[in-house]
Amino acid sequence: MTFGFAPASAAASTSAASANRLLEPAEWAAAGIPLLRNPREIVSGLHARHHPQPATAVVAVLDPDERLRASASFVRRPAPADGWMFRNVLLAQLRRVIPHDLRRRTPVRTAVLLYCREGDARWTEEDGAWMWGLRDACTLHGLRCGAYITLTRDGWQVLGEGRGGRRPHSASEPEPFGMSEAPPPPPRTGGAASEILRRAAAAR
Repeated sequence: MTFGFAPASAAASTSAASANRLLEPAEWAAAGIPLLRNPREIVSGLHARHHPQPATAVVAVLDPDERLRASASFVRRPAPADGWMFRNVLLAQLRRVIPHDLRRRTPVRTAVLLYCREGDARWTEEDGAWMWGLRDACTLHGLRCGAYITLTRDGWQVLGEGRGGRRPHSASEPEPFGMSEAPPPPPRTGGAASEILRRAAAAR
């Protein structure tokens, strides 16, 4: 067995990331996030339900068979990326749309996050803050932390998995529902907290 220490620059980078409450791609990939069986179907379904525009986040809860059980969309307010703030917003949305699973020894439902943003598909610090926020919100709500998906003009990408596609993208029209044979649940838009975020975004 071999022991070693990270180089000072790497340790400093990790410390800075922790202070900013964000996750680097390597940390996310090493966290054991469950792989989606059919990510394109999930992305297309969420896009069809919520039709997200740039700066819109869609959080969704899937059952063990990857059927959609609840989802909510909201607009990210213009502020520095902070995982703690994102965690609080995500947790508030989850509490609105689905009961917690904290009484279970092992989580059975999984939360995934689709974030529509400007720019290309490369990881950004904003993505790292969303990853941190999603992981923490799932822990506090008794859910498994699932995939983090970006939607840009280039298409969609499941970060940390290397899977993606060109459609849907941030400017495409919604496609037909395909996530489940069951009728799609109505989209949730987040109530007062979401309205505040929308007003802040509109004021930009």
